Amino acid sequence: MPESADELYARVTAAAGPDGRLAAPPIADWDIFPWDAVDGRVVPRVLRAPEPEELRKGAEGGDPCPACAGLPPESIVWEDEHWLLATPTVEPSGLPLVLTLWTREHLDIGNFGDDEAAELGRIANRLVRIMEAMPGIGRVHVNRWGDGCAHAHVWFFARPEGLPDIRGSFAVEWDAILPPVPDDIRRADLHAVATKLANWGGTARA
Repeated sequence: MPESADELYARVTAAAGPDGRLAAPPIADWDIFPWDAVDGRVVPRVLRAPEPEELRKGAEGGDPCPACAGLPPESIVWEDEHWLLATPTVEPSGLPLVLTLWTREHLDIGNFGDDEAAELGRIANRLVRIMEAMPGIGRVHVNRWGDGCAHAHVWFFARPEGLPDIRGSFAVEWDAILPPVPDDIRRADLHAVATKLANWGGTARA
């Protein structure tokens, strides 16, 4: 069962500095991070001039596809003949649950046939229903980004209930800011998601 808001808040305040703030996450150093600190204010970064698009992993001319090479077995939560549900990292991150759903076949969203598109909708709907029914989960955000890898994958971010700062699109940033969820809690929650999803088919791996 995910932590309650009080349990998560107690863990965060214990990890924070004397001023109550957590350390800045690595995303603050990414070249696509859109903010700078100037004269004590947070301001947008200067937009760089246009340049050629970077080749994505798994795209023609790009680096090999990491999904086709094989996701880490310990990251796989559930699978069937067409799909793999996995954690994006082997180690826990800050939000209660973060999952990625991958096609087994090397496809990209926009190239799905009607069958793949229908399956994606059914699995995504089931996942959101399962995750949002868990105690301590306020909402599940479903996202797709395709700038890094050309192999279709969809993200599911479960945000904690009752913490007003961790809402909307910034929940993704909070996943990198918050201290990691205790591994035993995360493993139990992954097992619960996997076994419930397997009620519709496929195999639970967590």
